[in-house]
Amino acid sequence: MPVDDRVRALARIVWDHLVLTTPLGPADAIIALGCHDPRVAVHAARIWHEGRAPLLVVTGGRGKITSGWAETEARVFARVAREHGVPPDALLLEETAANTGENITATRRLLGERGVAVARGVLVAKPYMTRRSLATARRQWPGVDWLVSAPEIGYDSYAGEEDERRFIELMVGDLQRMRVYAERGFQAPDPVPDAAWAAYEQLVRLGFDGHVIGRPGNVGGGS
Repeated sequence: MPVDDRVRALARIVWDHLVLTTPLGPADAIIALGCHDPRVAVHAARIWHEGRAPLLVVTGGRGKITSGWAETEARVFARVAREHGVPPDALLLEETAANTGENITATRRLLGERGVAVARGVLVAKPYMTRRSLATARRQWPGVDWLVSAPEIGYDSYAGEEDERRFIELMVGDLQRMRVYAERGFQAPDPVPDAAWAAYEQLVRLGFDGHVIGRPGNVGGGS
């Protein structure tokens, strides 16, 4: 089915649930979760310049969208951060993570090896990955006061700058994972409202299932 007004109305319901930001305060580290959108790195650099934390960690190897990149997500994000004024001695690269759970666990391991204690951290992600990133961090790295932030981009702007069908399918997959991964213990429970789940189900029925767990070719073993 093509992306029409009906599909967009449903997708906005999913977007509105998935987007979650918190007030920011002083932290020990900013963690930019790698993805295909370099605006996440730009936003993380802005937060660093605000003095929120002394260290910016960029984490990401290659994921489902960036598997064909010549460089890891972390290297791309680090270059963008440097271009926006973050000095190399304030940057740390984690280049192995292939999913959100590994973004958290690999960063935790890396900072532990460096002797960096994190009592409060700022997660920076795509807008529609913020809620899931926070739920993942609360499960995979408990004991930290997690804050979360994203580039200030609305649904219409985001959809207009992306492959809209792929963008909607990614959101549909992420909303499904909010429920499935909580059940599997990968994320902290964060109930999905009935309206958001109904929108998810309708979008799946309409064929926007390219990143849904259980669809042939999709793997649901990570977070």
